[in-house]
Amino acid sequence: MQKYILAYHGGNTSMTPEEGQQHMQKWMAWMDGLGDAVVDRGVPVGSSITVSSDQVTDDGGPNPLSGITIIQADSQDAAVAMTQKSPHLDIGGTIELAPVMDMPM
Repeated sequence: MQKYILAYHGGNTSMTPEEGQQHMQKWMAWMDGLGDAVVDRGVPVGSSITVSSDQVTDDGGPNPLSGITIIQADSQDAAVAMTQKSPHLDIGGTIELAPVMDMPM
């Protein structure tokens, strides 16, 4: 099976504590529903900085990262179908999906 990284971007960051708890419950139910497809539940991330060859900015770039997860699926279509059910999309976020490349290191 191919591994895929899900990179979460954006989303509503102005939720009330109650809304945040409800969202987390939906997210955990989605994650639990993925079962063995989840390789690494990943982590949310805080404000990021952008490092380039000539500067460092603390704006997170045009589409700041808000977290990651690693899943596995039989095909990219199957990975997309799993990803489309994420509650992160319900709060205005987007998810970048990319295959993990196996490279000898």
